[in-house]
Amino acid sequence: MVKGVTETDVDLVNGALAGSERAFRELVQRYERPVFSVILRVVRDPSRAEELAQDTFVKAFLKLDTYAPERKFSSWLLAIAHHAAIDEVRRANVRTTPLEEAPQDCLAGKCDQDSPYRVTERRELAKVLEEAVHHLRPEYAEVIALRYEQDLTLEDVAEITGLPAGTVKSFLHRARKDLAEYLRRRGWNSKS
Repeated sequence: MVKGVTETDVDLVNGALAGSERAFRELVQRYERPVFSVILRVVRDPSRAEELAQDTFVKAFLKLDTYAPERKFSSWLLAIAHHAAIDEVRRANVRTTPLEEAPQDCLAGKCDQDSPYRVTERRELAKVLEEAVHHLRPEYAEVIALRYEQDLTLEDVAEITGLPAGTVKSFLHRARKDLAEYLRRRGWNSKS
């Protein structure tokens, strides 16, 4: 490979199929965070998510010859991760946590964006938003993670999850509504 030129996913898949451990290792490095993130959003247990992420890469390696280069490799791989997470939830019969009332603990303030107050407020909002996502139904949390954390299109999310695009849109709408309600209960509103 020429130094400074990044290999495409298809190049790496072909290399891995030809027996290059380096090529497959590069694919793992590129996608370990997205795979872990998608699984964690569904199973909600970091140690189990890590195990399932490793299993996902083993399955991907074993099925690498079934990958069709006209598809995005990321969609193909995240679909394997999605199925691993869903299978885990079904096996464990994981229950979802309902949104709960939370105390109003935020003060509304008029400050400029770089003030210590606003910086602290943004950090707190990020923390509360993470809590809110954790309280979503697993299927809602997964589509939120795929769409916004992984920056995938609705079509990619539909392909990965095997859901119709309309269902993905519906899940995203309901998830945003639930997130907004959770944030409102925690004292955050759009005017803060």
